[in-house]
This record gives sequence, C-alpha cells and structure tokens, in this order.
Amino acid sequence: MRKISKLAVLDYIHEWRISVCFVLALATVLGPILMLFGLKYGIVGNMIDQLVEEPRNREIRPASSGRYPPDWFGVLQARPDVDFVVPRTRNIAANIQLKSEKSPYILNVELIPTAMNDPLLPGIKNPPTGSSSLIVSQSTAQKLAVQPGDILDGSISRHYRGQNQRIHLPLKIQSIAPASAFNRDGAFGSVALLDALEDYRDGHAVPDLGWTGDTPDKTGYYTGFRLFARDLHDVGSLEHWFDEQGIDVHTRGHEIETVQRLDRNLSTLYWAIAPIGLIGFVFSFGASLWANIDRKRKELSILRLVGFNTLDIVWFPMIQGLITALLGWLLAIIIYQLTSAAINNMMMNQLEPGQKVCYLMPIHYCISLLITCFSALIAALLAGIRSARIQPAEGLRRL
Repeated sequence: MRKISKLAVLDYIHEWRISVCFVLALATVLGPILMLFGLKYGIVGNMIDQLVEEPRNREIRPASSGRYPPDWFGVLQARPDVDFVVPRTRNIAANIQLKSEKSPYILNVELIPTAMNDPLLPGIKNPPTGSSSLIVSQSTAQKLAVQPGDILDGSISRHYRGQNQRIHLPLKIQSIAPASAFNRDGAFGSVALLDALEDYRDGHAVPDLGWTGDTPDKTGYYTGFRLFARDLHDVGSLEHWFDEQGIDVHTRGHEIETVQRLDRNLSTLYWAIAPIGLIGFVFSFGASLWANIDRKRKELSILRLVGFNTLDIVWFPMIQGLITALLGWLLAIIIYQLTSAAINNMMMNQLEPGQKVCYLMPIHYCISLLITCFSALIAALLAGIRSARIQPAEGLRRL
C-alpha cells in the first residue's frame, strides 16, 4: 500500500497539468454549492435568530377576557411546550400611581404580573414575590429618577359605600427591566400584588395589608394570562390547542410560518441543485479517470507484472481521486471565503452587528469535505474497476 501510494502521488505530480484540471473542475462545482448553502444558512439563520432572540415572538395573548381557574394554569404549566405562564387580573384594575421623592411626577403605570424565569426579564433571578416590591420599566425609572433599592409610594383609589377612598403602599424597586421588556410607563409585580389591588378596587378587604372592606367573595377565576411557548415551533401547537378549547388567541405565527416556509423553499432549491452538481462531477471525474487508466494500461500492466496485486492497482486511481478531492475542496473553500467576505462587506450597512448574510459553521466544512471525498472515491472506483481488469500479459505484448 505504501509503494502504490507513492507511485500514485508521483504520477499525479508528474502529470500536473491534468491534475490541475481535475482540481479546478471540482472547485468550480463545489464552490457555488458552498456559496448557495452559505447564503441559505446565513439569511435564514439571521431571521430565525431574530425570532428566537425576541421572546415576544413566542408570546400567546388572549384575544378577549375569559374565566380561568387557578388549577387551569397548573395544567398549562405542566405542558412540555409551555415555557412560562402566569395569570392576569382585569386590565382596568392592573394599574397603580407611583410617586418618588426624587421627582415631582405622580406617574400612573400599568402593572404586569411576573414570576420566576420571565422571558421578558432575562438575567433577573429574583422577581417580586410579595406585595412590597416592583421591577419598573426604564421609562418609569427615568421619569421618577429612581434606581434599584429606592422606595416608591404606590397608591390606588376606589369608590366604596358612597365614599372616595385611597390607600398608600410602600414599594421597593427591586430592579429595572430591560428596554425591550416594556417601552411604556409600567412595572412588573407579583400576582399576589395584582390580586390585592383588584380585591381592594372591588370593595373587598385585604387582611394581609390591613385594607378594610367587605368579606372577600373570590370566584377563583382570572380574566387573562401571560404565556410564552418554549420554542418557536411550539407556538403553532399551542395555538391549535387553544383553538380546540374555544379560546381565541393572538400569536405571531404568521411571521414564524413565513420564515419556516422560506427555509423549506431554500432547502428544496438547494437539494435540487447540489445533487445535480455532485452527480455531474462524479460521472465527469469518473470518465476522466477511466480514460486516464486506458492511457496507462501499459504502465499498470507492468506493475501487475512486477508483483502488484489487483487490489493495489485498484487503489492507484482511488488515491489520485482522494488527492483531487482534498485539493479541490481546499480551493473551493478559498473561493467561498473570498466571495462570502465580499458579500458580507457589501451588506454590512444593512445588517445588525455580528450578523452575516453568507455564513457556514465549522461542522459544515467537515461535512462538505466528507461528501467531497466520498464522491471522488465513488468516481475513482469506476476507474479502479477498469484497472482491475488489466492483465500482466498486456505489459509484455506492449514492450
């Protein structure tokens, strides 16, 4: 094997003009295939990344108010396609007035229920759990000139038994939400806090906070929810489940389906073009090696005559095919790198920092190398079978 490999390499170098043609032929086929896949992966990958990075694309919102018992949320949270879910109180009751000693404003803000692992609050490991703290939006923090650790005066009013009443509640700022979480005046609080505010507005007593009123007559139902699917692909299944329950919801399923359809269409286009190019190369390269074997019948028969067996002769064109595959792949990678760099530089102003229109991962290079070597070996095998039929006597007749 060592000797036949050495002879194959020396012969490949000796006939360098033909070898260069083989390498160029492979690179001109493989290079455009890599470019096409790089564009598919880059364009669709960027769109999918944008969808994944924006958690609101996984959000499912009820289209109208409903009646959801507490145990319904437990069942929903147990589903494998649900990432986060919390109940919501009535929108009209989900607001509070906030006052800071550092600002002259009295700000009326919307309250959003939150809990552990809220997708809109990444990095915040300890969300509010009681009725004494909030996570405020950046807009709220700027207008009230506050920062984490400051105390706000929260107040709400009600009309109870013919009287206008107002209660005050000290609220500690636990953290400030990212700008993308809520772009208006708002704050994230626990479900317990929103329940207490709703009860007070409904004229019920809240013993835990010392607020007087009628004896609570809780129906045990919530009017809405905040829900996020675990993955983009789960949005469709959850939307179908809600439809079966008779619950009308709003999702961004259309945008997700558009990107998925583009991915499918580009994949279909790629897998329609790539095999044609590879099959064409296999037959073309195989025919060239076949003709090369016919041209070297005398030399190969002499090798048989001096002791090389049939398997050694079969390996002769296959080793040369493997060399062509490696060199052609390297040249195709160089062509791809230069072209993709030019495309990415040209589109730089239209992309977010770090994004690329044409991009391949290291695993893609490895897979393309394996496919290229396999295709070249298949093509060389045709010539190898041809060389196996050469008899030692042919060398004597040609001397």
